[in-house]
Amino acid sequence: MTTNQTRHRRWALPLAGFGALVVLSGCAKDAPQDTWQPAGDNARKIDNLQQPVFMIAGLVLVIVAAVVGYCVFKFRDKGQAIPQQSHGKPALEIALTIIPALILVGIGIPTVNTLFKLAKTSDTQCVVNVTGQQWWWEYDYPVQDGCGGISAPIVTSGQLVIPAGQKVLLRISSRDVIHSYWIPKLNGKRDAVPGRVQTLRLQADQPGIYAGQCTEFCGLSHAYMRMEAVSLDAAGFKSWVENQLAPYEAPAAGSTASQGEALFVSQCSRCHQVNGILGADGTPVISRPDKYVYSGAVPNLTNLMTRTTFAGAAYDLMTQDCKTALWNTPSAQFSAKYLEGVSPECLDTVQLRQWLRNAPAKKPMYADPAKLVETGGKYRGMPNLGLTEDQIDKLISYLTERK
Repeated sequence: MTTNQTRHRRWALPLAGFGALVVLSGCAKDAPQDTWQPAGDNARKIDNLQQPVFMIAGLVLVIVAAVVGYCVFKFRDKGQAIPQQSHGKPALEIALTIIPALILVGIGIPTVNTLFKLAKTSDTQCVVNVTGQQWWWEYDYPVQDGCGGISAPIVTSGQLVIPAGQKVLLRISSRDVIHSYWIPKLNGKRDAVPGRVQTLRLQADQPGIYAGQCTEFCGLSHAYMRMEAVSLDAAGFKSWVENQLAPYEAPAAGSTASQGEALFVSQCSRCHQVNGILGADGTPVISRPDKYVYSGAVPNLTNLMTRTTFAGAAYDLMTQDCKTALWNTPSAQFSAKYLEGVSPECLDTVQLRQWLRNAPAKKPMYADPAKLVETGGKYRGMPNLGLTEDQIDKLISYLTERK
């Protein structure tokens, strides 16, 4: 045995083990973004297509690998003379052309049929406008009879809340670059393209949380641009809508939360909107992100603690234990559990404080003041506000009441 053969055999077993480990790593049970565990009608259509296609592709791979392996072993170089070359056998060449063509036709027909079914939107019962930007998703619920009835617009971010069992029409667009909206357990991907509206039908069988991810590289914090779809039962969704539209209640005068409200108005309300908040003169405080932010929009923070994520769903408002408990809540009890919001006991103050202390350090957003010349004096993302620890305490006290 030569030195090269010995070296190859020495590495064969570790490489095979590593390959098996890579394959098995994709078999995790209950993975949040597992395409093999559909939880809605559209995702099942995709799964019903991909399973036979995967098996056919796997069979072709095994056959090709076996033939190549046999040829490599059988006809390996042993120092013999180069054999006489020929053009092969016409019958074999024709067969190897027809068989792949038939396989492709067999895969292509159901694929096209599934694409037409996924593109159908005439049966949707609810409409949500979805807007992507660097690096978060905005959800705008227009006034409509669908979704059980919405009497006034609702604007939120990070978590898409939908009624379970209903087919929801997402109207997807972008404010800046191309993004891609994907919640694997509910449907396939749809690009968010500036100046265009792409439609996507979404439906969840049961109440619960379904994780997703932007799947089009969109800049510095692409990996932090996540999303979650929260499905609630009919009664739970109605309660969520009523809560989102409930009149604003100011904190008790003189309280820490009241001081936080004043700090919010002076430091945050230039960009972030909280519906119903009033200034010192009693007039509504209206944010103007178009004057300070390059994209012209930032997340609406009304009822922040009704969500469980922030910063484009990159970080959790809940501690890990509370998050795990919520995600593992049985579907029959999930709606009531989610509607409780983020309690003081479950609030992840560490993450939230880090964000308020220095947002660009948590999520790179080109918010460097040195870049303001390039953007006409506007920030691309949330800048470091230079808040003191006392100011952070007051803001958290105020924000925790917004549910």
